[in-house]
Amino acid sequence: MTISMGSDHAGFALKETIKEHLKLNGYEIIDVGCFSNESTDYPVYGIAAAERVMDGSAELGIVVCSTGVGISIAANKVRGIRCGLCHNVQTAELSRRHNNANMLALGASQVSSESALEIVDKWLAAGFEGGRHARRVGIIDKYDNARG
Repeated sequence: MTISMGSDHAGFALKETIKEHLKLNGYEIIDVGCFSNESTDYPVYGIAAAERVMDGSAELGIVVCSTGVGISIAANKVRGIRCGLCHNVQTAELSRRHNNANMLALGASQVSSESALEIVDKWLAAGFEGGRHARRVGIIDKYDNARG
């Protein structure tokens, strides 16, 4: 499986930790940046990572900034993206099972590296349940597709 990853400077170190963890577990990574701790703009990387998911280059995406809020908002501006901001394993699992999230956002100032790896692993292991949740995701998709 290929995962698109992006971060701003505040999320750079955590992105690198997650990236190495995923590589060790056999995932292919598309890293759209950033590539240092030098100050940069989170929307550039949130959007770029989301575009890789939407163009089919990656099946899923993970983005990181200081809180996870800004970069998740940026990723969610790309049509077809359902990026969930998660600070624990429960919300990570439910974002996949109930919302069919195709991207995960993390806040580097909100979770430890150890917790982030647990969140990522739980998120990747969870599958979409469908059923009543498919109807709800369908409502979101219908709106997303109608806005041209």
